[in-house]
Amino acid sequence: MNAVVTGAATGIGRAIARRFAAEGMTLLLADVSARLGEVVAELEGGGAEVAAAQVDLTTVAGQEEVRLLVKSAGTLGALINNAGITRDARLVNLSDDAFAAVLDVNLGATFQLTTELIPLLDDGGAVVNLASRAYLGNFGQYNYSVSKGGVVGMTRALALELAPRVRVNAIAPGLIGTEMTMAIPAEVREKMVAAVPLGRMGTPEEVADLAAFLVSDSSSYLTGEVIVIGGGRSLA
Repeated sequence: MNAVVTGAATGIGRAIARRFAAEGMTLLLADVSARLGEVVAELEGGGAEVAAAQVDLTTVAGQEEVRLLVKSAGTLGALINNAGITRDARLVNLSDDAFAAVLDVNLGATFQLTTELIPLLDDGGAVVNLASRAYLGNFGQYNYSVSKGGVVGMTRALALELAPRVRVNAIAPGLIGTEMTMAIPAEVREKMVAAVPLGRMGTPEEVADLAAFLVSDSSSYLTGEVIVIGGGRSLA
């Protein structure tokens, strides 16, 4: 299977790329970060087939470069829309630019790239969108919560449009131990962990395992769903 993974240079996207490589998939990776080269070198060193594009997915040129990667590969079995950013601030301090930037990447680029690649998806293929538990609402993340709520709505609507040919689901991670999370001050991070019923952060690898399930035949009767992977944090 050929799989596109966006935001593959770090964190959850990097873990998904590693997991898919372990499954023997051919990887078509995209990220704006130059660290994407590290991932390509690592995976190729392990014997994986990898093609990559260091691009800005909010641009037409970036989206076209990913489309050309897929055309060169010939088929597309899975699309993982993982690229995303944060620009956290309370609403009273949130600038128009910070609001627009988050929506442009998290929602706009996901919509635009998916639109480009839908015609290339194999029958029986799968789209997995990375939402966030923040779609339920997070203090200080007005723009991020709005963007991820849009990803959830897009997922459910697209699942109806593409059924029965392609399945579309979303993963909504909670507190996951990525570089971004670990940069949060320790005392703040401890309070966040204390609010998780399972008492710990999740790992990028646990999210990657879920992504692997959602593109596999084991989830062949699952579409239009939003799966929160947050250690119970979404419970009342």
